[in-house]
Amino acid sequence: MSTTLQVKNLKKKFDDNEVLKGLSFELEKGETLAVIGSSGSGKSTLLRCLNHLSPPDSGEILLEGVNINSEGMDINTVRADMGFVFQDFNLFTHLTVLDNVMFGPLRVRRKSKSESRKIAIAEIERVGMGDKLTAYPAQLSGGQQQRISIARALALEPKLILFDEPTSALDPELTGEVLSVMADLANSGMTAIVVTHEMGFARSVADKTIFIDKGIILEQGTPEKLFTRPEHERTRLFLSNFSSLE
Repeated sequence: MSTTLQVKNLKKKFDDNEVLKGLSFELEKGETLAVIGSSGSGKSTLLRCLNHLSPPDSGEILLEGVNINSEGMDINTVRADMGFVFQDFNLFTHLTVLDNVMFGPLRVRRKSKSESRKIAIAEIERVGMGDKLTAYPAQLSGGQQQRISIARALALEPKLILFDEPTSALDPELTGEVLSVMADLANSGMTAIVVTHEMGFARSVADKTIFIDKGIILEQGTPEKLFTRPEHERTRLFLSNFSSLE
């Protein structure tokens, strides 16, 4: 496998609050990385730094060998190459499902309208929403909206997709449909980083897992190792709070 992402000594602070304290990790093409940790540990900040929604203070972010944290880098190109799925969907409320998903290929990738439509329909069908092309976001459930936001990210044909707790805004009964789509994508070879509090997903779907605590990667490895043989007491304490692992 080839390396898609290398993160080296990534740091970020807000005023006097050092949120990321030198994070380093790698992700191979086709792998899914689950990022877990308590609220406020720096998980979402990590994702926002990776695609420069919140530019890091220092460190290297190499996407297929290119340091995107270097001066003069085209941030819009970086963001197109890293799809982002937000907690709260962030769909354009005045656009139909089809137009929402067409937006990236058409306006960002500068593809023709016919090609953008073809790509959009394929990705909408991929997430099981082919019967909702003409619907508006307000006509969809939260789970359906999140599936469309995933299709929108996929339509950019990114090198990597970032998921920021994609089920946290959903009712429990809607969570499963989104996790099922994400599991299918992982099994198909999509390269992704998933910040999640869904430990079952992290354990069963991810290829790698990192546990962030107070701005550092306290532990990382395969889900099997991290969930069954954690090295640190802090990791064990965190995992013990999830009844699904008891």
